[in-house]
Amino acid sequence: MTLKPIREIAESLEIPERSWIPYGRSIAKVDPAAESGRGGGAKGRVVLVTGMTPGKEGVGKTVTTLGLAEGLARRGVRAIALLRQPSLGPVFGIKGGGAGGGRATVEPQAEVNLGLTGDIDAVTNAHNLLAALIDNHLHHGNRLGIDPATIAWPRALDVEDRALRDVEIGAGTGNGPARRSSFVVTAASEIMAILGLARDAADLKARLERIRVGLDHAGRVVRAGDLSAGGSMAAILRRARWPNLLQTPEGSPVLVHGGPFGNLSYGTTTLASIELARRLADVVVVEAGFGSDLGGEKFVDLVAPHTDAFPSAAVLVCSLTTLHEHAPGAVGAGSLDPGLENLDQHVRNLRSFGSDPVIALNRFPNDDPGEIAMVRSFCAGRSVPVEEAKGFSGGGAGMEGVADATMTALSRGQTARPIVTAKQPLVEQVATIVRTCYSGEGVDLSPEAARALEDPSALEADHGPVCVAKTPLSLSDDPHRLGRPRGYRVHVRRWVPASGAGYTVALLGEIQTMPGLPTEPRAAHITVDDRGEPVGVT
Repeated sequence: MTLKPIREIAESLEIPERSWIPYGRSIAKVDPAAESGRGGGAKGRVVLVTGMTPGKEGVGKTVTTLGLAEGLARRGVRAIALLRQPSLGPVFGIKGGGAGGGRATVEPQAEVNLGLTGDIDAVTNAHNLLAALIDNHLHHGNRLGIDPATIAWPRALDVEDRALRDVEIGAGTGNGPARRSSFVVTAASEIMAILGLARDAADLKARLERIRVGLDHAGRVVRAGDLSAGGSMAAILRRARWPNLLQTPEGSPVLVHGGPFGNLSYGTTTLASIELARRLADVVVVEAGFGSDLGGEKFVDLVAPHTDAFPSAAVLVCSLTTLHEHAPGAVGAGSLDPGLENLDQHVRNLRSFGSDPVIALNRFPNDDPGEIAMVRSFCAGRSVPVEEAKGFSGGGAGMEGVADATMTALSRGQTARPIVTAKQPLVEQVATIVRTCYSGEGVDLSPEAARALEDPSALEADHGPVCVAKTPLSLSDDPHRLGRPRGYRVHVRRWVPASGAGYTVALLGEIQTMPGLPTEPRAAHITVDDRGEPVGVT
């Protein structure tokens, strides 16, 4: 595959040369304040790509996002695809890489999947710098009077390692006070969320300083700014703040930036990337992680309100494989019904946001024609357009039907709107999301979660919007409840204030902020060739 020099991609978007920095021949960092030479002033319209509840290996949103951008380009539309950067956790774990596949990829794939320009490393380092400053402060006299039992800031690592979920630190002589702590995967770090939501360098520093460290012995909140940590963390993140410009095999531009998981955080790219793309292109195709109940809901309720980047159209990805995964072992007539029920809920979700979706049926070579007809009949019965998505096999040419349907959707002039607001009580927000997006009935609180709502020191006075952390494998908070479960209530185990990000996390069920590796990690199948180039990173 021969890629265009990144200079050509930047020039095609009319980005001034002073506003980007090359990272080799095929990657560039772009100043988030860069203006396009195209002029006009009108901002590009946002197309949200989300999916039905995925199986363990996804449903094909990244392939669809990249293929759709290529398909739009073939129709003469100036489009940019926006992706998160893959975490090393899934790359070496169960899911594999996050750079697409077949003829709908972001290139160079190996660089995207194995660290790119070091943004995730910068987040990890900034996160762990604050952790080190906290324990150093305790070691040198604890001037702020921090109560070690209340310290809420963990350490971070961009590799899945269940052994680090609960650790003891400070053991041994001279190593600071011994205490219990933990690790989170970097994608779940509040600093990753802050990087994604910061408007500019000043806002980034201010948000970092607002991070909640713990309480002092009088019950007052201690923040990163009290440790004078915000400036040094911002310095580490100075280039991570700039979006990464890459391309598809057909030369369509792609911005890859940020990496929050959709199950633990808000699951999409950065505001900096979104706003930059809206200045550079007419259509901005944004992937949001996992299903419309997670990434889709959070994009509309959490991310878009920061910058008025509300979607003007939505593409909902499904596949026959994923539809079957909602009825494992079932064959013959009716075997697709549980999956179609799940798909129906996601259609309803997007309509509740104000978007009539386009269904993109991610095609595989062995798909059964009769089952494809069943999906078409299902969509016709709900007045939802459906197009076969063949980005994997055909690149942009295989996505022209989805591109045409997307442009038709954009012509309707719809604009998505939130279903919850930051002013609502936290439990009310979760309950609304559960009833509207999860097909559930209500919310139960653990004793710890109930006490936190009554304790002024446990949560911030202004709780901000809620960010639900739950399994992506079910509409419910139980990964084993497939299809479209009904008559259930979700369980809020704990509230986690993310003061710098500006929201409160609701941990549902048994969701973990540090995932574990599977029985046979994909790491076992990754190696290097004789030239030292990676093999097996897909």
